[in-house]
Amino acid sequence: MTRRSEESSLPALPEEFSFIRRHFLALAGEGALGLTDDAAVFRPRPDRELVVAADAMVEGVHFLPTDPPDTIGRKLLRTNLSDMAAMDARPFGWLLTLSCPRNDGRHDDAWFAAFTAGLKQDQALFDVSLLGGDTTSTTGPLVLSLTILGDVSPGKALRRNGAQAGDGLWVTGTIGDGALGLKALLGELPDPTGWLTERYHLPRPRLGLELGNIAHAAMDVSDGLVQDTAHLARESGLGVRLDVDTVPLSDAARAVVTNDGLRELCLTGGDDYELLLAVPEEQSVQLQARCSARGVPVTRIGRFEPAGMGLKAVRRDGTSFPLSRSGWSHMGTDENFI
Repeated sequence: MTRRSEESSLPALPEEFSFIRRHFLALAGEGALGLTDDAAVFRPRPDRELVVAADAMVEGVHFLPTDPPDTIGRKLLRTNLSDMAAMDARPFGWLLTLSCPRNDGRHDDAWFAAFTAGLKQDQALFDVSLLGGDTTSTTGPLVLSLTILGDVSPGKALRRNGAQAGDGLWVTGTIGDGALGLKALLGELPDPTGWLTERYHLPRPRLGLELGNIAHAAMDVSDGLVQDTAHLARESGLGVRLDVDTVPLSDAARAVVTNDGLRELCLTGGDDYELLLAVPEEQSVQLQARCSARGVPVTRIGRFEPAGMGLKAVRRDGTSFPLSRSGWSHMGTDENFI
């Protein structure tokens, strides 16, 4: 029997592998081995430390079933890229684990073609590539889990535990657009320009700022500004004062934030994916210059204080701003640092 006839007698390609080739092979980069093996193989850059992070998104929890599939893919990648930005790392590759509802009639080839088209667009924008992953089916909702890989100069990764008393609390961009955008998508707020819903669908990871020699500590704002500020202070063994009236809002947010309830939503709603930074006073000018050079707005919104203070959210006149919650909880529990 000839080799050709032997090959023709092989079983048909399993649907899982066919699915991967149809939708994900075009995303595979160097080291992915054509997505045909059990793992990727790549050589880390010399004199760099590897940085790895992972995040999951669940349909109905982290995105709406009606969200466009291309923006779901892009948001998944961008939220992980934001973790790289928070550690001042350079991303280069990613892994995807996909658990898709079995025969639900919605997540068909057309849906995944749009999903991967969005990923391809952002791969080119952020210079990263797919290295591998896993696919499976589920009786529950669509679950997407992405692992991002990057590198950083040895000892230069920004962490959450380095803030010092007296450091300024700074944040990039604007706060509250994502949470307000979700309200707009649910029909609970107007969004005539589409700015708020666009910010909900597509976060802007603040990569490439190179703040390792400027900031003492950093993290990205994903679970709400108040809660993540408390995380930064807690990990550094400090208290923190948050000056509520200085928190930057976009023009679209200002147009709809007409009461303290909506302002609290901006402070606690999450989905901002901006950088929260602890910066010593002597580095504040350099911070602003570095961010300005990259076209990224940055605003001082408070100050780290000695331990024992907790978090105080105050207005411009010094009175406390009432907070009924601190932010999003992944485990369904309440934070208690305020």
